[in-house]
Amino acid sequence: MIQDIILYVTDREGNSHELLAPTDMQLNLMEVCKSYEFPVEGTCGGMALCASCQVYTESDHQLPERSEAEEAMLSEAFHVKENSRLGCQINLTPELDGLQITLAPEE
Repeated sequence: MIQDIILYVTDREGNSHELLAPTDMQLNLMEVCKSYEFPVEGTCGGMALCASCQVYTESDHQLPERSEAEEAMLSEAFHVKENSRLGCQINLTPELDGLQITLAPEE
C-alpha cells in the first residue's frame, strides 16, 4: 500500500515548502530533502556521523528517541537547539504526515 505524506519545510531563507514524500521506500527525512534539492548535505551518508542534515522540529509529532550516536553528534554540532534532530535519523512513516521542520543554518 503506497502512502504519501506531506512534510512542511522552512528553508534557510525562511521560505516555506510543502513536500510530498513516500512512506513505502524506507526513506529518511534527509534523503527526501536532498531529493527536493535542499542544501542538506548528508556528508556521512546517513550514519549520524556528521551534522550536515540537522533540522529543527517545529510540530508536536511523536518522533523516535535520539540514539546515542545522534546525541553524540548533536553535542558537537553548531546551532543546536532543544528541538534539533538529524534528518538522517528520522525515518518516514505515515504517522509523520504534516511534520514541520526548519533547516538548521550551515555550520
